Amino acid sequence: MRVEQTKLADCIIIHNTVFGDSRGYFFESFNQQTFLEKTGMNINFIQDNQSKSSKGVLRGLHFQHGEHAQAKLVRVLEGKVLDIAVDLRRNSPTFKQHIAIELSADSNTQFFVPRGFAHGFVVLSETATFFYKCDNLYNKTAEGGVIYNDPELNIDWKLTANELLISEKDQVLPSIKQIEDSLQF
Repeated sequence: MRVEQTKLADCIIIHNTVFGDSRGYFFESFNQQTFLEKTGMNINFIQDNQSKSSKGVLRGLHFQHGEHAQAKLVRVLEGKVLDIAVDLRRNSPTFKQHIAIELSADSNTQFFVPRGFAHGFVVLSETATFFYKCDNLYNKTAEGGVIYNDPELNIDWKLTANELLISEKDQVLPSIKQIEDSLQF
């Protein structure tokens, strides 16, 4: 496992060591002790989630407020996505900055998104199966979000607006400016 720091504090890319031969491949997708040794973060993941989506499906940008905030370790089991993390920690030097990373089943790369970030992804392949671990349980009353096309964030989703498939709920999320003063992380 090799850890790569990103421009956003505490967001890291994990490059797994893959062992392959004529039969296929094997890699350890998560080991809590190795994660702690390589990152210095003692994260206790307690929930796994998985989704399958078609090309152009955009999910996000979502987060959980306050004591229900979640750190996530995300990866793609099938296909390819553009994964986005936005720093919503008001005291962070990278507040309101984002990072975009392509994750695919072929790369076996994982992305760690700490608490205090909005997160989302768009499917770039015909379909994609997306998997993520969370360190806190989902709480409906603590959910929040930022509109995917927020002009202040200026995220390049790599697809045109007419190629995107976005839920009604995600189409009416507020701008970062509208929620900035209420962020609690």
